[in-house]
Amino acid sequence: MPSKSSARLAALTVAAVCSAASTVVLTSPAHADSVRIHDIQGTTRISPYAGKQVTDVTGIVTGVRTYGSSRGFWIQDPNPDADPATSEGVFVFTSSPKVAVGDAVTVSGTVSEFVPGGTSSGNQALTEIVRPTVTVVSSGNAVPAATVIDARSVPSAYAPAGDAGANGSVNGLTLRPSKYALDRYESLEGMNVQVSDTRVVGATDPFTELWVTVKPWENRNRRGGTVYGSYDSQNTGRLQIQSLGAVADFPAANVGDTLTGTTAGPLDYNQFGGYTLVANKIGTLKGAGLERETTEKQKRGELAVATYNVENLDPTDATFEEHAAAIVHNLQSPDIVSLEEIQDNNGATNDGTVAADRTMTKLIDAIVAAGGPKYDWRSIDPANNTDGGQPGGNIRQAFLFNPQRVSFTDRAGGDATTAVGVTKEHGRAALTVSPGRIDPTNTAWANSRKPLAGEFLFRGRTVFVIANHFASKGGDQALHSQYQPPTRSSETQRHAQATAVNTFVKQILATQKNADVVTLGDINDFEFSATTKLLEDDGALWSAIKSLPKSERYSYVYQGNAQVLDQILVSPSIRWSCDFEYDSVHVNSEFNDQISDHDPQVLRFEP
Repeated sequence: MPSKSSARLAALTVAAVCSAASTVVLTSPAHADSVRIHDIQGTTRISPYAGKQVTDVTGIVTGVRTYGSSRGFWIQDPNPDADPATSEGVFVFTSSPKVAVGDAVTVSGTVSEFVPGGTSSGNQALTEIVRPTVTVVSSGNAVPAATVIDARSVPSAYAPAGDAGANGSVNGLTLRPSKYALDRYESLEGMNVQVSDTRVVGATDPFTELWVTVKPWENRNRRGGTVYGSYDSQNTGRLQIQSLGAVADFPAANVGDTLTGTTAGPLDYNQFGGYTLVANKIGTLKGAGLERETTEKQKRGELAVATYNVENLDPTDATFEEHAAAIVHNLQSPDIVSLEEIQDNNGATNDGTVAADRTMTKLIDAIVAAGGPKYDWRSIDPANNTDGGQPGGNIRQAFLFNPQRVSFTDRAGGDATTAVGVTKEHGRAALTVSPGRIDPTNTAWANSRKPLAGEFLFRGRTVFVIANHFASKGGDQALHSQYQPPTRSSETQRHAQATAVNTFVKQILATQKNADVVTLGDINDFEFSATTKLLEDDGALWSAIKSLPKSERYSYVYQGNAQVLDQILVSPSIRWSCDFEYDSVHVNSEFNDQISDHDPQVLRFEP
């Protein structure tokens, strides 16, 4: 997923911001014939005044932002027009805002369309007045009443289809706020808005923001989240909450908690989440008591296989004890664990180190200290800085396995560039190297993690396990993009990766039709995606998370959407011939004190 930056990534579609300086003048009021805010905002996403000078725009200050790279203040016209498509609020961008909430002001400056994240991001533009001259006319005025955002006011349809003649952009389309959710939010851009008694659907993160829903029953799951179950279920009630107050006062919320009472402030638009209520009044947090889940212990004749993305784990991290406790207690010490994002022995220090034995040993020791088994491990060191992730970190997949329950079949010869193959021994499929990497020189794996294949033996039966960490979704256009539907450009690489893995699994099944194959890991794509369909091609594999009810299918929460990124796929012999149980063990994604942003997955079956 995209990472955050504290920098304001300036990209202006129409007018450049040359200076953020403002001048405060305590003199004359606005001219009677001056442009009003709703004239500036217009009935589309792009102002008809973009790039033009405006003079003596009147409004009441509704919020002031004095931190970060996007400093300034919001003003709102207390005398709105009758058009629901035109916003009555606008942001004034200035590095030194010298106004207070309740000030009546006039503003002269240039109307600009700022695109958070830059034009290449595909994000919508935020209408601003830049290089302002500000006149304070009076102070202590009543702030215009906040417009209520609730289930009745936000349509169920997410966005109109973009204009084919404008590469799918919705920028030039007239807003229809009673028909589309994104149009409704855009028609309120910059205005004072409020939500009441809203449930948290995205936990507070380190950047001091959280997500709520104004539609309590929209794709709700039993733990209080909002499930993203298809490309057409964007969940229109989601809204990001930030604060204009002190960071220390921001609530530390988990999914399922409630912000009781009223949360109110200007409606902003930013790179990381789109429309955002920037609160100068935030509701009181009421906890729901959400607890971390614990899966069932595997029975003696069951093999438990898990996948767990430990988020850039290196020996300097302080989370080893917590990860160990999660593996031992919440996952009940699976027999085999595919770990993703294991970093090398000195983490992001970019000095050519690729070995990860210290990282693995420290984790194994922590597991023992937590009361778990003395795991053994297998992995293959990548070539330096060739597998993506943090430069110098050399993330890779690694197998943990409990030698008291399962054995690993070592076959020499596996390294960063040698491709694992399939052969036949005694009438059954076997790997040519174990552990080995699948087709590592294939361009599908450029700057991405190569799959790790291993051959295990459980109660006399061979089980092939393939650990994966597919290419991320970085570069995709956001759900709230100006382009509708948004382009998912990152899929191209994952589709090639899925095809390569599927091809390898078919080689195993062609050699032994009833082979037990488990393909698992951070697939970085949904269970309904084309990536998953390509992994499943011709029935070679099947994503076992689909055995769960739709409301239970998630391993990650992104911008308030609970969604699947981590999967365990199984061959037909496991799907049809074995009793299996699947569990998405929610220990991280819903919590503000998460040690990873992924929830581990566990499969139990009898080979």
